[in-house]
Amino acid sequence: MTNSLKIGVAGLGTVGVEVARLLAEKGPLLAARSGRPVELVGVSARDRNKDRGIDLSNATWFDDALALARDPSIDVFVELIGGEDGIALASVTEALGARKHVITANKALLARHGNELAQSAEDNMVSLGFEAAVAGGIPIIKTIRESLAANCVTRVFGILNGTCNYILTRMEKEDLSFEAVLKDAQNLGYAEADPTFDIGGHDTAHKLAILTSLAFGTRINSDSIYVEGIEAVATADIKAADNLGYRIKLLGVAVATDSGIEQRVHPTLVEKSSQIAQIDGVTNAVVIDGDIVGEILLAGPGAGGSATASAILGDVADIAAGTIRTPLGRPAAELKQYQNARMRAHEGGYFIRLNVYDRPGAFAAIASRMAEQDISLEHILQHQDDQDVVSGRQSVTLVTHETLEENVRMALAAIREDGHIDNQPQMIRIER
Repeated sequence: MTNSLKIGVAGLGTVGVEVARLLAEKGPLLAARSGRPVELVGVSARDRNKDRGIDLSNATWFDDALALARDPSIDVFVELIGGEDGIALASVTEALGARKHVITANKALLARHGNELAQSAEDNMVSLGFEAAVAGGIPIIKTIRESLAANCVTRVFGILNGTCNYILTRMEKEDLSFEAVLKDAQNLGYAEADPTFDIGGHDTAHKLAILTSLAFGTRINSDSIYVEGIEAVATADIKAADNLGYRIKLLGVAVATDSGIEQRVHPTLVEKSSQIAQIDGVTNAVVIDGDIVGEILLAGPGAGGSATASAILGDVADIAAGTIRTPLGRPAAELKQYQNARMRAHEGGYFIRLNVYDRPGAFAAIASRMAEQDISLEHILQHQDDQDVVSGRQSVTLVTHETLEENVRMALAAIREDGHIDNQPQMIRIER
């Protein structure tokens, strides 16, 4: 009988516990599908006395994740510690150096050190699996790297953070403020006590950096991503977008252009009729544009113990079957240097919301500033409620035709300098 594939898990939080549980429950199915038995033989966490609700008596306990990573009793090291440096990086580096296969759900680690870790895995002829690091249970890594291997990808974008999508969905459907929904999300466990990493767009940026490398054959470069969060999105923006036939989503977008690759994370208007607009709540979705397949969308649970564990076990099954692939889709030494397209050269449509003083000449001056930058307007929406009447202002929403972002920013700077608006203009990109 074939020797079993022996697994060591470092980190016994929600995901680690679910991986351990499923290895026991789904072991026979994994063996049948991969042709090799799998078993959990080692675990590591900070507190060995904590009741985690599962029986770990058959696994050897390691107080030190580094010791587990190098231990000869394991074939696969599963890193679920978290963090881009520290013990997570040290233990993964140790395991690869000891010729252990590695599986990780750690997008921050890969966004920062993925190039070097991929090279180490290749040098040591072992697997580096990270399906669980992007979009939870959605098999987006294998789809781009393997199923679409013959496609030239021109764009990949998606909803990569369930917390932000949950907040924007409830703001729209229940007419609630950002602050009110964020508080509910924290109470429900969808947002952390310090939600900055999620709502600021940084979690999405880490995932996007990985997808960009796979899609375009470049080295991972998370430092070049333009990042905006959803903190400034107001109910007024959501209502105006709705009236114009759009919904607002936080998207991570990577696009190949003549001057390089755009990587950007920001709130985005998407047409209500689009597939991505239908994705609500904590669900994630990724859209890929390929020259052969056209546009495809994959959607599903982007986080949580079960979804993430499912992705991890998919990588376990590949290793058990003897499948070892270059982690980033092509040899690390052949990955192209990342060429960044300047964000201000981005061309597209824009949603602009202004609070305009209700006085003669204001609208004419705004239109003139737009015309100076060759910006053509597709829609103009004016709305004035009782409060605006008292304050002497009108809320005006503009939607532009395709134009350069640099031109829009220059026009808005001039409009603000003219003194016809009372606060910072709101600008949200449109993705079609």
